[in-house]
This record gives sequence, structure tokens and C-alpha cells, in this order.
Amino acid sequence: MILRSLLFFFPLLLSSASLSLADDRPNIVLIIGDDIGFADIGCFGAEIDTPNLDKLAANGMRFSQGYNMAKCNPTRSSMLTGTLLGGPECQSMGALLRDAGYTTLYSGKEHFDSWVPLERLTAMNSFDKSFCHYGGCGNFFSYEPVEIYLNDKLLTQEEIEAGTSKPYYKTNAYTDAALRFLEETEGEDKPFFLYLPYESAHYPLQALPEDYQKFEKLYDVGWDVIRENRFRKQKEMGLIAGDVVMPPLVGQGKDLYQPWEEVSEEDKKRRIEEAVGFAAMVHCLDRNIGRIVDEIESQGELDNTLILFLSDNGGCGIPGKTKNWLHPTDPESWRSPHAVWGMVSGTPFRRFKQAGHEGGARTHLLAHWPVKIKPNQICHSVAHLVDFMPTFLEMAEAEYPATQDGKPTPNLDGLSLVPLFEGKERPDHDILITGWTENKRAIRQGNWKLVKEDKDWKLFNMSDDPTELNDLAKQMPEKVESLHKAYADWRASRPYLPEKQKTQSPYVGSDGV
Repeated sequence: MILRSLLFFFPLLLSSASLSLADDRPNIVLIIGDDIGFADIGCFGAEIDTPNLDKLAANGMRFSQGYNMAKCNPTRSSMLTGTLLGGPECQSMGALLRDAGYTTLYSGKEHFDSWVPLERLTAMNSFDKSFCHYGGCGNFFSYEPVEIYLNDKLLTQEEIEAGTSKPYYKTNAYTDAALRFLEETEGEDKPFFLYLPYESAHYPLQALPEDYQKFEKLYDVGWDVIRENRFRKQKEMGLIAGDVVMPPLVGQGKDLYQPWEEVSEEDKKRRIEEAVGFAAMVHCLDRNIGRIVDEIESQGELDNTLILFLSDNGGCGIPGKTKNWLHPTDPESWRSPHAVWGMVSGTPFRRFKQAGHEGGARTHLLAHWPVKIKPNQICHSVAHLVDFMPTFLEMAEAEYPATQDGKPTPNLDGLSLVPLFEGKERPDHDILITGWTENKRAIRQGNWKLVKEDKDWKLFNMSDDPTELNDLAKQMPEKVESLHKAYADWRASRPYLPEKQKTQSPYVGSDGV
């Protein structure tokens, strides 16, 4: 039996050895923030102190049109499969890179739509090493902690805290695990793929006291001033054209907009606490990203490592998640930001998380790869997170399989970003979609975008109107029909697509929120 096992693995060992003799393929680090909008980091206009992300941007590339799927689970599902909406034959980014000779590492949040084949996509099944929890959200402190798995082992809270920074804080714990994984790979003659899907700054707004104190007076001026300041900075940076006009601030549900001077003093105190808590969480996330970058640099690998940072969707505009008014530094607090802060997160765009509008689906995207990307570049080409799979496969010199269990695999919906990294042009996508389910769907072809808003379809020319102020649907019904047909044809070519999108949990005890 031992001899048979050795004979079986011997070709794989030879293949791996042939790669590692001179394996100078780049490392890949993919980092996700959670519910952090387009304008919520310094290099995209924020007043929030994010020195590590700002440094990556200064030495790399910012994308002004970086798109996701507008919500946690569809973003992760599409990104890790390379498909906008997939089916049972979808492939795992982690597994494909692992099979190509990469050491694959995962630390953070896991969340999927129901069409995702869990037997191939879960972290424990598709990455060499993983430290993750499943579900939409959970406490950041030891109070009511989330369930975390190390590979396929459910850890006790005592086991988790034994290997993490003190005091326990979930963002730090993800980084601690990732650093251990990186240290264990040092000296391996093979590249690594590190996937870091953080949960910060998803509600509950829970911040470390030292981070909260840093921003305590910053938001006393209120949301109107903060938004105007961000917008001005974005124009100065060249992220937004000088003639762009912002839509008016609005709320959602019971979280209605009021000019700041009309907000009651009691309510101002609450809204300031929310903004300060959110800024503190983003700042903590930035500090942890700096720890990762420092480790990669200490290993001498920074120049040959692609680091991508994005958020899974825009700012949170979903009211009604606040269970109490405890201070954001209290481990028992459970608060979400007011919907107006959610729109400020997406400055200068409309709407919030879940919506196919720009405020829900367009967030910051930055890339750092010194051997390919010149410093301080801004790319205005459209990029979508389904572009990551073809990008990584090209970098890894890996093939995308044509079949799975004898059935055809779905076509990849993205295009490699490597030409854009090199400052070259790239063709447009045939079609892109975003928005949480068909109720909030957006369809984009070239500069034209059709988006569902309050049961009606609206049409925008994104080259002239990036903030979606001028609905052309009634003026151009033929363009509306053309985009609907393009989407119908796209769906018809993929008979495996689900009629409805749902979440699912592969783990006992998780809620999949």
C-alpha cells in the first residue's frame, strides 16, 4: 500500500519540484474590507487615517471604476469562482492556484450564495491552510464570539485567544493567523496566495478604545461637511472629473436625511459615535494590513507580490440593525451606521450596499505590484472582481479546466487585469452585472448601464453621468431593450443559473446572515 501511494504521488512530486527549482512566479495577496464604501479610505478621499493603504496606492494603482456584486455573499461567490452567476461546475480560485503549485492561505470571513459547490469552494476544502468563520457578521470581541475553524477543526474561544493578540479583537486575530501562515511558508521554494477577507467595518460597530479616541472630535461637523470634503479631495486627486455633480443625500427606511444643523443634539451624539466607531474600525484594519505588508517585505518578497485591496460592497444603508445604544467600544454594543453615513461612505455616488447603483456596487480598488505597476497610477478603465480569476491564472501560468466531473465548466466572465497594470489598453467586457438579486440588478455594456430602482428600470450613460442623475430610459427605449436582450441572451447561454439567489452555510451553528 505504501509503495502504491508513493507511485501515485511521485509524478505530482516531480511536477512540483520542476516548478520550484526556479519558481519566480509572483505571490498574490487578496484583501477585502467589508461594507467600506468608495470614499472610506484616505487615498480615495476619506479623512480616516489609513497610512498603509495610502502607501500601497502611492506606490501602485488606484481604479476609479472598480465593481463588485453589491453584497457580501454574491461578491465572494463570484470572485472565488470567476463567474458573475455560476453553477455546480464552478471552480475554486484557491484550488486552482494550489494545483498550480502555490501555497494557498485563507484567513477571515466566508460567505456564499446557494449556487456555489461547497464541496470544492469552502476554505477547508480548497486552501492548504485556513482560519475562518462563516456568516455575515458577528461580535468583534470575546463577548458572544463567532465560531472559527482552523482548517476543518472548530476551535474553542480559549484555543483562538491562545494564539492571538491581547486583548482579543477579531480583526487582529485574522491577521495573527495570516502572519503565522506566512511565517510557516518562509523558505518554501514556491509562491503563495494569501486571501484575507476581513469583516471590518461591517456592523456591529465595535472599536478598540485606542482607535476610537483617535477620531473622537473629527465628525462633530456632521455628514454634510464630511461628504463635501471627501468630494473635493476626490476631484483634487483625479479620481473624479471636475464637472461631476453629486446627487442629494438621502436616507433609507426610517433613517431619513436631515441637514446636520436640524438634527437634534441627542441624535447628533449618536450619529457622531457611529461615524467615529466606523472610522476606528477602518483605521484598525489599515494597521493590520500594514502588519501583513511588513511581513512580506521582511521576507524580501514585496516587489514580486501583487497586493489587491477592495471592499465587498458599498456603505451600509440598511436601517434597523441597532439593538442598543451602548458605546461602540463596549463589547455588548450592537449598532449599525445611519443610512446617511452609508451614502457618505459612497461619496459621490447614489445608494448603498445591495443596490446596483454606483454607491452599492462601485468601491475603491487598489493594486500594488512594483515589478509591473508604476507608482501613483490611476486607472479609469472598468474593472470587476470577476477579473481576478483570469488575472491570477495568467500570473500563475495555470489552466482553467474545461470540464468538472465530465460536465463543461462555466465560462469565466472576467478579463485579465495584467494589461491595465502595465499601462496598456484592454477590450471592454461583453457584459457585466451587479446588484443583489434581480430586484436590484444592474446591467452594464460599455458606457451604458441599466439599473433597477424601486421596480423601475433606469438608463444611464456612465461616461457623462457617473453619479446617475440623468435617467435616459424614456428617451432611449431602444437602448433599454438592447440591454435587456443582452442580459437575457447571457442568461440563456447559462442554463444552470439559479432563479433565485440564497445564502447557505456549510457549518453547524452559523446563521449565514
